[in-house]
Amino acid sequence: MKKTTQEHIIGLFEKTFGEKVTDIEVLPPSGSYREYCRLISENRRVIGAWNEDDKENRAFIEFSKALRGSGINVPEIYGEETGKHIYLQQDLGNTTLFQFLSDVREKDGFSPEIIDVYRKVVAQLPHIQVKAGGNINYDYCYPRDAFDRQSMMWDLNYFKYYFLKLAKISFDEQSLEDDFQRFTDYLLEVERDFFLYRDFQSRNVMLMDGEPWFIDYQGGRKGALQYDLASLLYDSKADIPQPVRDELLESYLDELEKYHPVNRKDFREYFYGYVLIRMMQSMGAYGFRGFYEKKEHFLKSIPYALENLVVVLDKFSFPVELPELEKVLRSLPQSETLKKIASKQDEMTVRITSFSYKKGVPQDPSGNGGGYVFDCRAVHNPGRYEQYKTLTGKDPEVIAFFEEESEMENFLRPVFNLVDQSVEKYLERKFNHLMVNFGCTGGQHRSVYAAERLSEHLKNKYPVRVVTFHREQEAL
Repeated sequence: MKKTTQEHIIGLFEKTFGEKVTDIEVLPPSGSYREYCRLISENRRVIGAWNEDDKENRAFIEFSKALRGSGINVPEIYGEETGKHIYLQQDLGNTTLFQFLSDVREKDGFSPEIIDVYRKVVAQLPHIQVKAGGNINYDYCYPRDAFDRQSMMWDLNYFKYYFLKLAKISFDEQSLEDDFQRFTDYLLEVERDFFLYRDFQSRNVMLMDGEPWFIDYQGGRKGALQYDLASLLYDSKADIPQPVRDELLESYLDELEKYHPVNRKDFREYFYGYVLIRMMQSMGAYGFRGFYEKKEHFLKSIPYALENLVVVLDKFSFPVELPELEKVLRSLPQSETLKKIASKQDEMTVRITSFSYKKGVPQDPSGNGGGYVFDCRAVHNPGRYEQYKTLTGKDPEVIAFFEEESEMENFLRPVFNLVDQSVEKYLERKFNHLMVNFGCTGGQHRSVYAAERLSEHLKNKYPVRVVTFHREQEAL
């Protein structure tokens, strides 16, 4: 984020709240071209956003107001300056549904805890699509006010040009174009007078106090109910087990019936068609970002997408003759070009552990043998004070203790620099594992806090899988 942009956002914050910004944290880029930062003052934390596309900004701001007015958990908009392409929104923290899913799944698999959260998300979707959708002013939609034939053809051609061609998949272009037209005709047969969120997936759901909050709906428009559910349940890297998908589909239909009559048989039939077009749109995005823009971590999603594709093709009976499209889709898992792309297991993992020196330094379970051990015992210990003795480095009181003192911050600054250097080199050299250990006297306060801070830092900065383990606390 440019310095002048930061200055404009700080100025808007101070004008809006009448408070001085004491700290600013530039947030890592996501899949979009928008830029974000976290502004901190004595009394509040706020997210500042910059996006040169003013029509997209207007869509997000107006949809936010309408959705909040309907009782949906979306960020409050505090202020905006259209001429400078900036606005301020509520800070929802750092925990996305995808991060939560990854953290819990590492230890417990796709557990009931994860399924319960997904049920909450699914229960909100009909409310967003039907009830809240009635309050949306579709004049603000951008770039289209409906997921219509034009929108569908854009997505299908995105898939053709940025995925099929760049992955060197052979096809008859005219035959495929004819199939795209017939496939679009089929998808347009369903009722489409609902709010379509457009990118309803695990990275666009935030969790605060166990409840889902929703972001990145600026591409919303009118469309079919099936599309958003397809986006959520067949989100590539979320990798939801098929029986769970089937259960969540039924949960969604149960909730939908409270808002809108539904023929379940018809819904399911068209649902898998919308799963396919959403998959093709996603693969187009992976191809554009990965093959074309050379952002390799987007290619990491392709193996998951191909696994999902095999499952869907087994469940979906093509309702109309689509011979070239079906041939192309069935050929993708056998593509030699795609097989060369890194598999799931090639994703780099950083394992961060807190421990007590009394019980020894943790062993590296990966067998890689590389990494760091940082001794936190030089930092002021809150465990010396009675009010903190039963708490850990994850508790708000202990976090506040470290934030009020400079020792921990001074300790962590060079730690972050060292670990960043290793992560960047490991990514460049295709290494798979890095271990970082933080030790203190009891493995309770300083090491736990340091491990959590590094975990948050790496998740926000790099395309790596972060596993955090508090050995002494989780052994209790």
